[in-house]
Amino acid sequence: MNAVWLVTGAAGMLGRDVLARLADEDVTAVAADRAAVDVADAASVRAAFVRHRPAVVVNCAAWTAVDDAETREEAALRVNGTGPGVLAGACHELGAVLLQVSTDYVFAGDAATPYAENDPTGPRTAYGRTKLAGERAVLDTLPDTGYVVRTAWLYGAAGGNFVRTMIGLEGVRETLDVVDDQRGQPTWTADLADRLVRLGRAARAGTAPAGVYHGTSGGETTWCGFAREVFRLLGADPGRVRPTTGAAFARPAPRPAFSVLGHERWAAAGIEPIRDWRDALGEAFPALIAAQ
Repeated sequence: MNAVWLVTGAAGMLGRDVLARLADEDVTAVAADRAAVDVADAASVRAAFVRHRPAVVVNCAAWTAVDDAETREEAALRVNGTGPGVLAGACHELGAVLLQVSTDYVFAGDAATPYAENDPTGPRTAYGRTKLAGERAVLDTLPDTGYVVRTAWLYGAAGGNFVRTMIGLEGVRETLDVVDDQRGQPTWTADLADRLVRLGRAARAGTAPAGVYHGTSGGETTWCGFAREVFRLLGADPGRVRPTTGAAFARPAPRPAFSVLGHERWAAAGIEPIRDWRDALGEAFPALIAAQ
C-alpha cells in the first residue's frame, strides 16, 4: 500500500499545486481544506490522522493576510502558530514527517546578502511573529522529522497574486508605478510544490536532514523588475512600469526591504535548489494567462 500524504490548506494556491505534483507521481494524497481539517483544533487533526494514517503531512494552511494580522494577531497566531504545533504533536505520535511552509517575514528584511537558513530571525510584523511561532513548534516537537520550508513572493495559476494582477492591469492602464526598493525572489508555486514533494520523499528515505530549507527561486529582482518582466512576456513595453518607493504604498504591516534567501541546505538533502525566477516565470506564463 502506498504511503499516504495529507495536504492541509489544500484549496489554496500552493496546496493545489502540491496535490497536482503528487498526482503526477501517483502518490496517494488526501486533500484537506479548512472545512475538512481545522489545523488548530486537536480533535479535528486527530480524527484526520486516525482516518488516513498519513506518512507525510504538508501544511499549506496559513493566515496570509499580512496587514490584517497587525490588528488580529491572536487569530493569525491560531492558524500560523498553534496549528503547526497541533500537527507536529500528531505527527510525533504517528511517526509521520511534517513539512511546514513558512516565510521570509521571519527575518528583519534589512540584510545586504542572502539570508542563510541558520541566520538569526527577527520578524517586524505580526504575521512574521506568528509564522516564526509555527516554525519553532515544529522544530521543537519534531527534531528528527520536522521540516520548515521558507518561501516568498509566490505566484501561481490557482489563486490571486502579483503576476495575475499585473497581467490584468497591463490591459487597462497606460502606466504603472511599482515599488523598486524591495528585493526578493519571485517563486512559482509549481516549482515549490516539486521541492516539497522531493523533500518529503527524501525525508522518508532518511536522506534529508530535518530542519530549515529555503524554497525560493534563484536570482533576485524588485517588484518593479518583476512587473517589467511580466510586461515583456506580454509583448508590452516594460518602460510603462515606472519605479517608485515602498513609502508611496504605506501599509499597516511594513514590507521587508530585502527578502532574498540563500539555498545552501538543499545540497545536504541531495536536491537542487529552484531554478532562476525568469526561467520559471517564462514556463508558467501560458497557464497564468489562461487563468485570467
